[in-house]
Amino acid sequence: MHARMTIVEAEPDQADSFLSVLQEQVLPRARQWQGYRGVVSLIDRSTGKIVTVTFWETEEAMRASDESAGQLRSDAMADAGVSQPPTVERYEVAVFEV
Repeated sequence: MHARMTIVEAEPDQADSFLSVLQEQVLPRARQWQGYRGVVSLIDRSTGKIVTVTFWETEEAMRASDESAGQLRSDAMADAGVSQPPTVERYEVAVFEV
């Protein structure tokens, strides 16, 4: 399994707006991508920092979604009024337990 981590540094008063856009616009589209396996989003409400990790069946599936995910990410940032560009990192998942 592989994961793409996106870190958004929003103003604290923008964080809920970003999360709403994530839930209402981004995730419905992401669920349609081949190899998508789920998401976890974490928030520090005092700083507005949001860490979102999407999980992918294979590295190839994750990489195949990069361009579409980038566009969705840009749209979500604009719709939520977040101006600072996000940080995006990719990993192989070493341990996963729910």
